[in-house]
Parts: sequence; C-alpha cells; structure tokens
Amino acid sequence: MRRSARGAGATIAEPNPSTDTVPPAGAVPHEAAAAVPARQTGAPAAAPAPQRLLTEFAFELPRGFVDEAGVLHREGTMRLATARDELIPLRDLRVQENPAYLSVVLLGRVITRLGTLAVVHDGVVENMFASDLAFLQDFYRQINAEGHTRAGVTCPHCEQPFEVELGGSRLGES
Repeated sequence: MRRSARGAGATIAEPNPSTDTVPPAGAVPHEAAAAVPARQTGAPAAAPAPQRLLTEFAFELPRGFVDEAGVLHREGTMRLATARDELIPLRDLRVQENPAYLSVVLLGRVITRLGTLAVVHDGVVENMFASDLAFLQDFYRQINAEGHTRAGVTCPHCEQPFEVELGGSRLGES
C-alpha cells in the first residue's frame, strides 16, 4: 500500500490491487476520498446544507370554532409573527379605541389555517370561545418567544423564589 500526503498532515490510503484488499483502520479508502473535507483534499468546499427555520406551528383548539354553517374547526396552524404583524394593528381604529382588541387583530394576521375555512381573519377570531382565544394567546407567546416567557427570580427582601412574566401581559406587548 502506498500513502500519499494531502494537505496538512492528512494521509489517504491508496490501495494497491496486487497486495491490499482492505485499507488499514483509520485510513480513508480511495473511493471515499471525495468525502474528505476540502481542506484535506485540496478540492473546493461544498456549500453546507442550508438550515431551515420552522415558521409555522400546528395547534388544536380546546373547544373549536363553529362557523355559520355549524361546522366545527379545531385544527390549525399559526406562523411566526413579524414586526409588521405587531405594528399594523396599532393603527387599527378598533385597537386604538379598545387596546384589548389588539390580540384579536394580531391573531387574525398570524393564524394561517383553521380547519377547512378558506380564510382566517379577525372576524373569525372575535367569534371564538374565550377558552380558545386564551389558548391561542398563550400559543402565540410560546412560539414567538421560543417557549421562554417566564423567568425564575428571587425576592431581594425575603429571598423567596418566584416567577415573573418576561413579555407583556397581552399580545403585542414585549
């Protein structure tokens, strides 16, 4: 077997068909030389596989939304919110008159699917049961804060541990 140096101290075993049948342990077979990183073989580096960001999350409502035809819709998807999603509802007159309406408008923007409904909008959200609205508000906080909305702290006076909410108490407050 002949060994040839390729790059910074790496060795690649090149089999000798007359004497070798299996390369020694730790050696890279000739056929696998293409799999050795570029810095070892001198070949250009292949682009790393692109990372994918999960932007939509499935959910199931505790009770479900009942449409005008009486059909129950429980399964849906919600996408991550953008800064625009949180800013545009602030210009809505309904939100300006009643800040509690912010979560309805915001959820209407980020829910991408609910059952077989053709479109989900704030009118759908405002007609949901209160338990489903509360569920969706919590779900929104979880996916947009990467699951971290509470932090453990210790009282400086009594030294008792407790948790505090890091985000705002309503959707759109950070």
